[in-house]
Amino acid sequence: MTNKDQILEIFLKEYDKLKSEQAQRIGFRDNLLYVTLGLFATVISFALSKPSHNYALLVIPWICLILGWTYIVNDEKISAIGRYIRYKLVEKLQEHTNYTDVETIFGWEIAHRTDKHRKRRKIQQLIIDEITFVCSGAIALVTFWFLVPQPPIAVTILSLVELLLLIVLGVEIFIYADLAKGR
Repeated sequence: MTNKDQILEIFLKEYDKLKSEQAQRIGFRDNLLYVTLGLFATVISFALSKPSHNYALLVIPWICLILGWTYIVNDEKISAIGRYIRYKLVEKLQEHTNYTDVETIFGWEIAHRTDKHRKRRKIQQLIIDEITFVCSGAIALVTFWFLVPQPPIAVTILSLVELLLLIVLGVEIFIYADLAKGR
C-alpha cells in the first residue's frame, strides 16, 4: 500500500468516525424531546394534584433550559460535523486525489441540504423547538402566576429570572437553526 493510499484510508476512516458520532448525537438529541415531554407530564401532574404543589411548576422552566441547551449543543455539533465533512474533508480528499467534482465527493452531505422542502422543514423544526423548550416553560410560568397570584418576592424574582433565561434560550435556538441551503 502506497503512502497516498494510506492517507486516503485515513480520510475515509475519519469520515466513518464522524458519521458514527453524528448518528449518535442525532439519536441523543431526538430522545431529548421525549425525555422533556415525559418530565413535563410528571411535573404537571404533580403540580396540579394539590394547590400546595403549584410551586412545582417552577421546575418546568429549568427542565426547558437544561434540556433545551443540551439539545442546541448537540444539534450544533451535528451541523458542525456536516460542515467539516462538506468543506474540510472534501477539500482534503480533493487535494489528495486531484478529483475536481466537489459535489460528488460524499454527495449525500450536500444533496440532503438542497432539496426543495429543506427550508420549510427547518422552519417547522425551529417552531417545534421553540414551542418545546421556550413556550412550554413560559406557559408553566404564566400558569404559576395565575395559580399563585401573591408568591413571596424571592419566588417572583426567581420566576422572572427563569423567564429571562427562556428568552435567551429562544434567541439561541433561533441563531442555531441552520436554515441555510446547499453546501
